[in-house]
Amino acid sequence: MTRTIPTELLTPDAFAPFGDVLAASGAFRLINEGLCRRHHDRARMDFGPQGRAGISIFDAVPRALPYGFDLVERHPDGSQAFVPMHAHPFLVIVAPDQGGQPGQPRAFVTDGAQAINFHRGTWHGVLTPLAAPGLFAVIDRIGDTPNLQEFRFPTPWQVVSGRPDPG
Repeated sequence: MTRTIPTELLTPDAFAPFGDVLAASGAFRLINEGLCRRHHDRARMDFGPQGRAGISIFDAVPRALPYGFDLVERHPDGSQAFVPMHAHPFLVIVAPDQGGQPGQPRAFVTDGAQAINFHRGTWHGVLTPLAAPGLFAVIDRIGDTPNLQEFRFPTPWQVVSGRPDPG
């Protein structure tokens, strides 16, 4: 048996319990002699007391909808930002924490011009590009202590295209 999750559009309000949406929208200030808009301080980066910021490059295999999964993970000691190095939408799966385990997952699709930052401890799916290339810059905690917890759902989930019913 598989449980189904419809995709949602990624918006700052809908994603707020899980992290930050990074986009060149809203308030800005002009810099570089007026030739560049700076959308300042878009993410709450958090690397804990025993880590430092690191930038890695991930090259992930693209997936398609419907997309099945049973694995989520979280990073208890630091936030993690995914910045696409392309202009293609990608899938973002998250789940609230319920007593140390993930609750009901949600699935968002970016608009192709958004990046995301997971808050520290947020349950999330693996990097899931929906088109090639699946190239991302990832900013996260680098440190000597473990920063990964994984959870496998006993019953798999399937993400399908569409929005949930409003009522």
